[in-house]
Amino acid sequence: MTSKSEKVFPKNYQICTFHQMIDKVKDYFTIGHTRSLKTRKNIVASLVVRGLSISIGFLLVPLTLHSLGATRYGLWLTISSFIGWFSFFDIGLGNGLRNKLSEALAVEDYNLAKKYVSTTYISLIIVTVFFYLLFVTVNPFFNWIKFFNTQPSMAGEINTVVLLVFTFFSIQLILNLIGVILSSYQSPAISSGLSLIANTLSLTAIFIVTRLSYGNLLNISLIYSVAPVFVLFIATLYFFKQRYKLIRPDIRYVDFKFFKPLASLGIKFFILQIAFVIINATDNVIIAQVLGPADVTPYNIAFKYFNIPLTIFSIILAPFWSAFTDAFTQNEIPWIKSSIKKLIMIWLAVILGVVFLLIISKYVYRFWVGETVNIPFLLSAFMGLYVIIATWNSIFITFINGSGKVQVEIYYHIVAMLINIPLSVLFAKYLNMGSSGVILGTCVSLLPGFILAPLQYLKLINGRARGIWNR
Repeated sequence: MTSKSEKVFPKNYQICTFHQMIDKVKDYFTIGHTRSLKTRKNIVASLVVRGLSISIGFLLVPLTLHSLGATRYGLWLTISSFIGWFSFFDIGLGNGLRNKLSEALAVEDYNLAKKYVSTTYISLIIVTVFFYLLFVTVNPFFNWIKFFNTQPSMAGEINTVVLLVFTFFSIQLILNLIGVILSSYQSPAISSGLSLIANTLSLTAIFIVTRLSYGNLLNISLIYSVAPVFVLFIATLYFFKQRYKLIRPDIRYVDFKFFKPLASLGIKFFILQIAFVIINATDNVIIAQVLGPADVTPYNIAFKYFNIPLTIFSIILAPFWSAFTDAFTQNEIPWIKSSIKKLIMIWLAVILGVVFLLIISKYVYRFWVGETVNIPFLLSAFMGLYVIIATWNSIFITFINGSGKVQVEIYYHIVAMLINIPLSVLFAKYLNMGSSGVILGTCVSLLPGFILAPLQYLKLINGRARGIWNR
């Protein structure tokens, strides 16, 4: 006899639904444009890898905080973010290579690709060595104590840490090119995997040194600096020996006539990198100068928390830069339009995610770092606003960067760069908003791009870009 539930739900209902779901998943990864399939696979893989990496990053915060204390932890964050300013040492060569290599791969010209790769490596080594020697020469005469607004008794410790971090940063700057190459092959998930391995090594090493009571500022800095360099070095050897033999750098393929197309585009990205650093990476130094190193800690905890949706969105965007370059080179406009529409829908979901994170932020902070650090609600609210503005801008900037038409982007980023620090100091110091005012200054400085980036996208995609809009 057939039960009432069997009449409503046949026995094979759940099985059919399960199989249909499996088929849909298979179709998602097997049916569609080749570029779309590669993008989908990378997004899913990157989400898993970066999710693990974020989890490790969250574990590192209380571990390092408890080991160093709020002041020294804030000082470490300030030093590391300051050293990160020098990411523009590559004068845009990395991003120039990304576009030029993607263009060469789109037409399967591996000989040209090898010349671009070889020339970029040699050029970047020369540039990095020059700036490193300049830094080593100036370093002994620079007053780091005053710059980081900390106690004179820490002078020797800080001088050693700054030199150590900068040395490994310079090496990493060259080794980071393997990540650029992976992105040009539309494989950013592998690059994210390298970061996961480095973070895992850092977590393991920091756990060991803290257990052995060696968790001082110098040792923590050494671990954070060495881990990514080691991983990138091994990865560079592996990929050029195995997967990317055809474009492996070779001194015989170095041709400085290729430096011009790399540098002409690269110099534009170089200007954008400087603007990006001043807009997004000066906050810790501003806070240390205006409020003191201890205030850097709550700011960075809030930033790391709200960085979750920003990171997820960045993961989704990562494969699109080179994919947009490939599509724009081959004039596949419908694919670009479709991709942008999907990214806008995801951005709307990001807004909901930010609101949810803001509602539960007080409870998450308490569980995560305890009662030792107080994080104002206003700081969390402005962090959420920053994420919403930054993710919207990044949708269209990713396309614009992929197309190489970055002249307008340069102009409004220069404006943002010029107003960011004065606004941050105004809000933080003179309007008594504290660290909340620093992130508000960043939000206001990003507003020109909120309007101009989508406007340029529309002009480019509809063939109406003229003058600076098309340069």
